[in-house]
Amino acid sequence: MVKRLWVILLVVWMLLPGLVYASEELIKMSQDEKQWVMPARDYANTRFSPLKQITTENVKNLRAAWTFSTGVLRGHEGAPLVIGDTMYVHTAFPNHVYALDLTKEGAPIKWKYTPTQDPAVIPVACCDVVNRGLAYGHGMIFLNTLDATTVALDAKTGKEIWRVQQGDFKKGMTITGAPLVIKNVVISGISGGEFGVRGFVTANDVATGRQVWRAYSAGPDSDVLIGPDFVAPYPDHQGKDLGVTTWQGDEWKRGGGTTWGWYSYDPELDLLYYSTGNPGTWNPDQRPGDNKWSMTIFARNPDTGMAKWAYQMTPHDAWDYDGVNENILADLKIGDKTVKALMHFDRNGFGYTIDRTNGKLIVAKPYGPVNWAKGIDLNTGRPIEDPAKRTSSKGNTKDICPAAIGFKDQQPAAYSPQTGLVYVPTNNICMDYEGVEVKYSEGQPYVGAIVRMYPGPGGHRGALIAWDPTKGEKVWEIKENLAAYGGALVTAGDVVFYGTMEGWLKAVNAKTGEVLWKFKTPSGIIGNPMTYVGPDGKQYVAVLSGVGGWAGIGIAAGIGAEDPTAGLGALGAFGDVDKATTLGGVLTVFSLPD
Repeated sequence: MVKRLWVILLVVWMLLPGLVYASEELIKMSQDEKQWVMPARDYANTRFSPLKQITTENVKNLRAAWTFSTGVLRGHEGAPLVIGDTMYVHTAFPNHVYALDLTKEGAPIKWKYTPTQDPAVIPVACCDVVNRGLAYGHGMIFLNTLDATTVALDAKTGKEIWRVQQGDFKKGMTITGAPLVIKNVVISGISGGEFGVRGFVTANDVATGRQVWRAYSAGPDSDVLIGPDFVAPYPDHQGKDLGVTTWQGDEWKRGGGTTWGWYSYDPELDLLYYSTGNPGTWNPDQRPGDNKWSMTIFARNPDTGMAKWAYQMTPHDAWDYDGVNENILADLKIGDKTVKALMHFDRNGFGYTIDRTNGKLIVAKPYGPVNWAKGIDLNTGRPIEDPAKRTSSKGNTKDICPAAIGFKDQQPAAYSPQTGLVYVPTNNICMDYEGVEVKYSEGQPYVGAIVRMYPGPGGHRGALIAWDPTKGEKVWEIKENLAAYGGALVTAGDVVFYGTMEGWLKAVNAKTGEVLWKFKTPSGIIGNPMTYVGPDGKQYVAVLSGVGGWAGIGIAAGIGAEDPTAGLGALGAFGDVDKATTLGGVLTVFSLPD
């Protein structure tokens, strides 16, 4: 027995340096301004780059340096990674991964990987067959495929090291979100809320793919991984097994709360942050109660998955205000205090600033036209609803703002520590919404609503806004005809880059909102700009174009605009996208002239 104990201690002692290295490796790499090693460049999800070769003065001289066709037509979300002298590019289904050699002219392909998938998964994807990107760590590239598989690849060769099936697409489960590596685990979510999937987040061992933990969004505390260390800042978040008792009957078993958004991590607090989506079905009459823990921001221990705190933004969601949008971490000066803050711009139209140590609200203000609620009660954390805008199956509720696609959907915002502002690409869409009785059948759509979307106040369908998260105030705005459905990037050169559905990549002054430069890419942009320094020492900006996603589902899936309720309502607002752009996945890379 004593001998065995000594062996165990010896193994732990031998592994400890590797574990410490594993926890610090990505932090150190993300601090290298030349690279882009995570989906959002850093764990805090700021999408801020310290690079400043490109400035407000010279950005007007940007030109296309080289391009790369992905060979895929559907919607291209996310951004490439740059690790050393290699760029890693991903695509929509069939989820190709390319490694491009940045040391050679035109960045030729070093290797290509295409996972084997059943094409029957295509119609299971709710809102296009998109993929939001790759993760890197421990010398491996990690990919989530549409058929709910996580794959680890050797970053140098593209050789498959392991693959793990996270769910069954025949039951409605898919994965569209980018993974994230934290220490020795890779974090992945699940999609399928419109198929009655019970959402979860999974941590897999990076070396073997073995499941370390899985935390569900609904169910008993043992499934949600809520234990004695859980902090509940508001009374309606307190109590045992709320993931069951706030649902009617066994509706929690098909409760949605899927986790297809972005993940962030605070190394100092050692907390993983993510958000959960809408409850299943969209018909609120079939699921009385708060429906916890859908529409919730979670903070968890990344080693064990145990929840530290949770905050539910939209209890008993009756509008499909999917809560999965990114959580941006920054230390903010609010009043005379510096607060470890989390910033979240929800589909429900409210911009939240939250204390990320305990989940307590600091600021919660509308960042666009909102009429379903009159505000957020900071004492209870609950929205102050307008009863006239609550939906049901008893009739068609009209003129609700924002629409189900939200004042912001998947397109991530960017935060600049230099200006203290968040740059938020937005939609300006409202809707009519009627619940419909629907029966659950495994693997079949479980929506239960008829939705028609249309342009919001002013008639424009999108905007880029600059937001002060300490006050909850808009500083400036650039209106767009179509949604600003691509993500944002901000740099130390005080330049903000963002894309439009027409295909324009724009550069604007981070302080004033003045448009300084724009370039028309081959297809609509729903991807996220990124920046890096090449082997030649020059700063480059890259973006994927390739229209699609929920806002572009009509053109992506070939759905006509005759029925404004088609595409879960998106065709009513975006039925004319085919007049502005066409399909095609292309990476365009820009630089200043020599």
